[in-house]
Amino acid sequence: MSLVYNMAASCRWRCWRIYNFSENINLYNTYLLKCISTNLKCVKRFSDINVNRIPEVVVPFSNGRNLTLSTGKYARFADGCAVAELGDTSVMVTTVSKTKPSLSSFIPLVVDFRQKAAAAGRIPTNFLRRELGPTEKEILTSRLIDRSLRPLFPDGYYYETQVMCNLLAVDGVNDPDILSINAASAALSLSDIPWNGPIGAVRVGFCNNDVVINPTRKELSQSTLNLVVSATRHNLIVMLEAAAENILQQDFLKAIKSGVKECQNIVQSIQQLQKHYGKAKREFEPPVVPSEDIMEAVRSFSEMRLREIFRDHTHDKLSRDMAVSAVRTDVVDKLKHAFGEGVDVSTVTECFNRICKETFRSLVFEDNVRCDGRGMDELRNISCQVDLYKPLHGSSLFQRGQTQVFCTVALDSPESALKMDPVTMLTSGLKEKNFFIHYEFPPYATKETGRIGPIGRRELGHGALAEKGLHHVVPHDFPFTIRLTSEVLESNGSSSMATVCGGSLALMDAGVPISTPAAGVAIGLISRYTGNDTKHMDDYKLLTDILGIEDYMGDMDFKLAGTKKGITALQADIKIPGLPLKVVMEAVQQATDAKSRIIDIMNETINKTRKQRKENWPVSEKLDVPAHKRAKFLGHGGRNLKRLLVETGVQVTQLDDTVFSVFAPNQAAMDEAKELIEEFLAAEKEPELEFGGIYTAKIVEVRDIGVMVTLYTSMAPALLHNSQLDQRKVNHPSALGLEVGDELQVKYFGRDPVSGLMRLSRKVLQGPASAVLRNLGDKGSSV
Repeated sequence: MSLVYNMAASCRWRCWRIYNFSENINLYNTYLLKCISTNLKCVKRFSDINVNRIPEVVVPFSNGRNLTLSTGKYARFADGCAVAELGDTSVMVTTVSKTKPSLSSFIPLVVDFRQKAAAAGRIPTNFLRRELGPTEKEILTSRLIDRSLRPLFPDGYYYETQVMCNLLAVDGVNDPDILSINAASAALSLSDIPWNGPIGAVRVGFCNNDVVINPTRKELSQSTLNLVVSATRHNLIVMLEAAAENILQQDFLKAIKSGVKECQNIVQSIQQLQKHYGKAKREFEPPVVPSEDIMEAVRSFSEMRLREIFRDHTHDKLSRDMAVSAVRTDVVDKLKHAFGEGVDVSTVTECFNRICKETFRSLVFEDNVRCDGRGMDELRNISCQVDLYKPLHGSSLFQRGQTQVFCTVALDSPESALKMDPVTMLTSGLKEKNFFIHYEFPPYATKETGRIGPIGRRELGHGALAEKGLHHVVPHDFPFTIRLTSEVLESNGSSSMATVCGGSLALMDAGVPISTPAAGVAIGLISRYTGNDTKHMDDYKLLTDILGIEDYMGDMDFKLAGTKKGITALQADIKIPGLPLKVVMEAVQQATDAKSRIIDIMNETINKTRKQRKENWPVSEKLDVPAHKRAKFLGHGGRNLKRLLVETGVQVTQLDDTVFSVFAPNQAAMDEAKELIEEFLAAEKEPELEFGGIYTAKIVEVRDIGVMVTLYTSMAPALLHNSQLDQRKVNHPSALGLEVGDELQVKYFGRDPVSGLMRLSRKVLQGPASAVLRNLGDKGSSV
């Protein structure tokens, strides 16, 4: 613990704290004198430290790196503010919460993470040269922070709260997302906002069979695991997020344990910072608790009927929801009749929702059977189809219970790769992605109406998770850009994991040589514990392949994707104040068994990549164009390339001086493009010029720097420079009396290897004849 805390603990007048937060040197001196008279030990402590130092803690990690958390310098009007530093990357997080509750029945928490280009010494590349809407990286990081903080807010705290993460500096070595989680934890702990933290967060890598804590960007590029662990005291896990290269289960569990252990150092340090510099937590008014009379009346009217509904295994999603809704409406009507019109409908509805949740959860323990009749580890019925529509490169339909996902694969040119923004490129080292997933969740998937607009945070997050699940089974050297589109047609739980399954089928149908099939499954949790003490959780049930209602009524949504060999992605959304390690270990094992069974079912439809390519498969070839023919191939202003794209859909990209990449959407388009290219390059047959040969050249233009000459009729004029006209120095061709139409002998020295221009000289011929004179004026014959 730093010297600042030792001093603050022993000094009853806390002069140091008063000075830092008031910046009033007179007040500081006053309390210092009182301190000297009452506690002489403080004098030496004050003389050993710099009075300009701000309150901070240094968190050491097992790999020798240190995380610094500080407060009291920036944004003092905010309820809480903290700065986290790792290496030369710094993030400031502020948090503010309103003092009046909102009308919502959930925690109105908003987390905004913004990447500032200035923090990386860059200027945004858009036309306004300023930060505009949030990027994909910013949204995903905001969700990461939100999922880490939300479970620890107390029940009934319905006050609008905003957490803003401001990137101060980025060094391109340490990713700021982990710093943002820890700084947000410190800011909430130091503030007067009620919150049951702190938490700590670390990134865990796995390099050369060793666990690496908070790996650098270079280390992460060599790691087979990218795991983010958020945990609170007593080794309770709050959030997990992972992408892996088919890592083995035992290595994955080892990484989780190491990450949770490292988080405890951060939690303890934030607790010390909070103890000496934190504000007292504000009192808040929880929602009005319904009277016992109303609660018991609602229970008597609804509990038995709800038990019948949840025990009726013939119900599907819609019929069950309609039955519960009918009971709710009937209970409200009966209570209005019993208590009069003055009864509060929202209070009755809240009571009904509580009893509904309690009944649903208790039946799982009583009957050991779920609401649809399945056992705890039983999968829903699964069916698969591939190659649904011929014009598509790849397609599949994956049905699991009442969750239905339609996936399509589109293969396009490398120029269609998804480009990253400058700051994301710096922090991730990724310039572009040639494989990405677009996930769509239309309103009709849940029998609702809604507005179709820009992609929401939820859709972006689910698509990113599915992309992690499939990224490492797709070959990195694939010659085309792959866009996998997933459209959820029906949803009753775990549509993101259904996207992994359907996406794997569609990729194999498209002929993409994936290393092995992948699948995903969601594990739920229903537990019993006292108060907020989730550490001693002994009575719980893990549910495999959860329904939407089990996700809503349960305590966890644990999504895991992978192959039969290992794990490729994980996302754990935990709704209770922390989860013991043993529960996480059991969930990983149960999910691993389930995904293997799902892959067996998928293999019955298609078990390996299609070997025979479809007729509409794209084609890519390389074309060598000599330097002197480039202009003819490209056309004036690139006109020929534009014509190729418009008429045939073929894209041409220059790879180097003489090599071009030609991409066609199919073989027919490539054949048509080749005919056009031959037409572009077609010309009268050029005579073969002999290196060192002497030819008769005709002057077609006189310039200041030389004369333009042709050796044969169809030849493009070539420059004979002044320096090559005569052995004497010539400033202008007129000095030699040269005019348009004159003929002269020149020696040919081949073409320039870079520009492709002819190299001609008249100067070397002003002496004894060294070769036979050649005349190409008519048919290119020699004389």
